[in-house]
Amino acid sequence: MSTAKYLTQHTTGRALAAASLCTGLLTAAPEHAAAAQKPNILFIIMDDVGVDQLKLFGFGGAVAPSTPTLAQIADAGVRFTNTWSMPACSTSRATFFTGRYPLRTHVQGALGPADLANAQVSPFEMTTPKLLKQAGYKSALFGKFHLGLQAQNPYGQDMIRALGWDYFYGWYDETGDPPSIDTSAGGVAPAGTWTCGFVASAAQGGADSGACYAADGGCEALTARGPIPPGRACRDRGGIFDPNQACRTPRPEYLDFATFNGHYVSPLLIQAGSEIEHVPSSDQRARLFRDTSVVDAAINWINSQPESKPWMASVSFASAHTPVMQPPAALLAPAKAAAGSGLDCENGLDQRPLTDQMIEAMDHEIARLLSSTKLAQRERDGRLSYRPEQSNTVVVIVGDNGSFGNTVKLPFDMTRSKGTTYQTGVWVPLIIAGPVVQEPKRAVEHMVNIADLYRLFGEIAGVDVPGTQPRGRALDAVSMLPYLQHADEPSLRSWNFTQIGPNFQADGAINGPCTIQTTCTHIPMSKAVCEDNGGVFWGAGANDPITQGVPAEGLKRCCEVNQFLKQKAGDQASPSYFSIQPLSALAIRNEHYKIVRNTFDDYDAATDRCVERQTDELYQIDQALPQPMLDRAGADLKAKGPLTAEQQANYDQLSAQLDATLRSTRECPGDGNLDARIDELDIQGYQQFAALSHGGSSWYDFDHDGHTDARDLDEISANLGQSCAP
Repeated sequence: MSTAKYLTQHTTGRALAAASLCTGLLTAAPEHAAAAQKPNILFIIMDDVGVDQLKLFGFGGAVAPSTPTLAQIADAGVRFTNTWSMPACSTSRATFFTGRYPLRTHVQGALGPADLANAQVSPFEMTTPKLLKQAGYKSALFGKFHLGLQAQNPYGQDMIRALGWDYFYGWYDETGDPPSIDTSAGGVAPAGTWTCGFVASAAQGGADSGACYAADGGCEALTARGPIPPGRACRDRGGIFDPNQACRTPRPEYLDFATFNGHYVSPLLIQAGSEIEHVPSSDQRARLFRDTSVVDAAINWINSQPESKPWMASVSFASAHTPVMQPPAALLAPAKAAAGSGLDCENGLDQRPLTDQMIEAMDHEIARLLSSTKLAQRERDGRLSYRPEQSNTVVVIVGDNGSFGNTVKLPFDMTRSKGTTYQTGVWVPLIIAGPVVQEPKRAVEHMVNIADLYRLFGEIAGVDVPGTQPRGRALDAVSMLPYLQHADEPSLRSWNFTQIGPNFQADGAINGPCTIQTTCTHIPMSKAVCEDNGGVFWGAGANDPITQGVPAEGLKRCCEVNQFLKQKAGDQASPSYFSIQPLSALAIRNEHYKIVRNTFDDYDAATDRCVERQTDELYQIDQALPQPMLDRAGADLKAKGPLTAEQQANYDQLSAQLDATLRSTRECPGDGNLDARIDELDIQGYQQFAALSHGGSSWYDFDHDGHTDARDLDEISANLGQSCAP
């Protein structure tokens, strides 16, 4: 079907509109394709797991989590030891599912409820599932999505199918990330009592016996018979524990099966084709630990696929994203499970061991995923035996961005972690194993960007990836398959790139200020997310004691927080100001040097004004084990004095490449369908999306006011006939 025909036949119903879009922008798979010979693809995404966490990459030290499954897959395949992600989850997901940098997709930061459709992955992108559909693949996504959010997306919950996936089993959280922990533990205590979402043991002020109510209405008396408190055991199985009480019929009205609870009670959505099921929080399926839930669903889907048709399953874990919590005890070694019960999920010092436990539980569930889909076997002693030559499936495992600050392991820099373009924020693990790998058990030290995974997926499927891109569509993905086939393959990248910034919100708004320890940032997309990360929120709804006196509408920018502190101090001594994290950041590197370009909405205490400031920093970096040369504070070569001839040459080269990269994309007012021209198709597209969004946010909202209206149509008319190919 041509694009014009697609737009003509487009309907205003969300489900039908998504179906039309998904089929209208694709080329039908050739009937003669030898689908059975094409490898399947299992794509595993770890959340907030930087390279610093894993001993198999040479880091983590004595406190590194135990990951025998990841280690075994790495030994059977290839470790990429020099991989860059984007600094946040949505930016990375948009990059590896489109092969395009944030400056092109406009997904520049972690998506939040206020972010417009313009900041979400467009249905006109040639996403990975659309790309693979041309080679006869079926695609499913399990777990975290975060390429769009329903609040501002014209497709609502059908946005996942609009981007090309055939099947989805995962969460439609309001912010894209796990919700806050239910500190009432299901309504049995006042909010704030149980920081990890379960009733602790009697020794910790809880109970060693009580009633465990199941979502289906059943109840069982539980008594402590070991180191795991019955409250945790009940939560692990999806129930609510009523401490020191007997089972009653009917169950007490105060039991709360509606409130979400971190990684345990989730807004679950299941979509197969046009059929969407919203699973209520009172349903047992919505009350499983997230790692377990997605693995269960992935196993069922993979095992149901016919051998004659290739598939790609993306298993997107939520571990180890905040709020960090104890995983189910059954997923951990007994000693670790016992020790974890006493940890405080709100304590910054406890977040590191809790993160370790979440990574270990995820490793356990990855082993179950492989063994239950016959991609690996269990030996008699229970150990996993993974032999990639025994299946026709390529396994790809990647971290979506660097580790969160409190969880960072030495020698990495917790002050320059997730959310920044410094090494700790973007250096991630990448493992690939399967039938495409020659000479396994080796490391590739060449630069790789997560955009390159898009190219790899197409290469595995035998697709001419550059040839699939519409006219004028820039692609940033570089070939990766040669690294897997040839151990002596030279580097295919001479430079690498990463980026983060604020997403489009109505009328130029940005996320409210969040202070975490001594720093102020705009990255957390809501008050709840700010507080889940141990922060204080200063925007609308600010209620921390330190924010007393803030206007009811809250403060808009981090620099205003410092202005508020100065005003509050009056004529007293200068207050302790927060350092302000960059509002946007770019980084580019070659083999030995790296530029970080930060743009600040900064505060000038002398004049009490907000000022915009941009800095270029130059670092010498490497990947040496066990002490890599990192871009730490104080290591900026430009700040140390005159650059040497070598340093200046590298700075000039990288700076020119960075500027050229930024110039390689053009704004194209009136082009809503990303074909680099403004024509009658855009007028038709405007009409369809204005109807689909009911005049709200869409990719045809060119003035970014949150409305698809006559002013946007005027933008198309004013530019009709123009071309804006880069």
